[in-house]
Amino acid sequence: MLSKWRAGLGLVAVVVCSCLSAPPVSPHDMDGLAEQYVRLVLALGQHDADFVDAYHGPEQWREDARRDELSLDGISIKAGLLRSTVSAGDLGRDTPVDGQRRTLLLKQLTAVQTRADLLRGKKFSFDQEARLLYDAAPPHYEAGYFESLLVELDALLPGEGSLSERRSRFRDSFVIPSERLDAVFAAAIDECRKRTIQRIPLPENERFVVEYVTDKPWSGYNWFQGNAYSLIQLNTDLPIHIDRAVDLACHEGYPGHHVFNTLLERELVQKRGWVEFSVYPLFSPMSLIAEGSANYGIPMAFSGREREDFERDVLFPLAGLDASRVDEYYQVEAVVKRLNYAGNEAARAYLDNEIDADAAVQWLQDYALMSRERAQQRLKFIEKYRSYVINYNLGKDIVREYVEAAGSDSDARWTAFEKILSTPVSASMLQ
Repeated sequence: MLSKWRAGLGLVAVVVCSCLSAPPVSPHDMDGLAEQYVRLVLALGQHDADFVDAYHGPEQWREDARRDELSLDGISIKAGLLRSTVSAGDLGRDTPVDGQRRTLLLKQLTAVQTRADLLRGKKFSFDQEARLLYDAAPPHYEAGYFESLLVELDALLPGEGSLSERRSRFRDSFVIPSERLDAVFAAAIDECRKRTIQRIPLPENERFVVEYVTDKPWSGYNWFQGNAYSLIQLNTDLPIHIDRAVDLACHEGYPGHHVFNTLLERELVQKRGWVEFSVYPLFSPMSLIAEGSANYGIPMAFSGREREDFERDVLFPLAGLDASRVDEYYQVEAVVKRLNYAGNEAARAYLDNEIDADAAVQWLQDYALMSRERAQQRLKFIEKYRSYVINYNLGKDIVREYVEAAGSDSDARWTAFEKILSTPVSASMLQ
């Protein structure tokens, strides 16, 4: 992933642009329109190394993209024209899933055009950018909302110093020693996989490799390679706490990103021939579903007390940590997790030029209770990925509401969850 691909300036046809070398396409030919979309995504990937998160489509299209060099202006224009053509299709002839396909393609094209416009220098507010890229309206929280939660934590974390400092000292007792990290993560991934495949059948050849890396703005990343194979990278720049083992194993692996990409490949690309799902543009509505389902996949895999029991019996001993403190740890972390929208507020204020970098780091320390080092790392993430931050918490909430609307029965919830992972959906389509 992160490859830089180039695309050439095609001619605007009477109906729509000929993205690179393809002929004009009827608004009723969804496969032809989908190909043009893929070629546009690859073209934008030339200008934005982060945009094409995964690609496992025809190699010739990638070679065309390297050869041709379509400008950002051209990409923006073509995305708008292609969107108009997709809109002109006869939705009345579509089956429900065909309609979902067309609707999602329209939203993906809006994201392509928006990202191209951002790179061209066009300004959007945080909220505008989130809506255009991720098809979602992020909520607003005032400082008072977080302050009320901090009062709860203050009682749970007595001692000297600021609340952020006290939380950091508390968490220092729950760091996975570096020499035990691989064993702890291997056990977490094995358990997450076992729980997932009991509910979602996966291809026999699905597999992954884990690498430990440094100097990244993120804590973990799944680079899907195609053919049900993922490279999962974990960042060891900062200490990794015991809760992150299950978090990252579920989020990056099972039933998170690895399963999401594997199911899209199998159900939509291989079975239906929908080539638009052979490419994953990072800054698009697909990411809210990907990140939201990956985060909600954690309580899907471990319901009720199952996570605490597994960590007490398996992960804490493997990490050499005091297993008698599991309940104490999660009592604190349950309140801290309710502060997660504080990061969105820091991103909104910083990207909308209402506060500077120092103030953003301080906000993250004060209201998200991050250490200064972790807050600085988070600011690097915000600077690089911008409004993408909404996908983790708002995405999780949207996925959770959809899945839990299926009822309290675990089978019904897993059916709803699998549907999100394997059909064309975006935030507004779930609400």
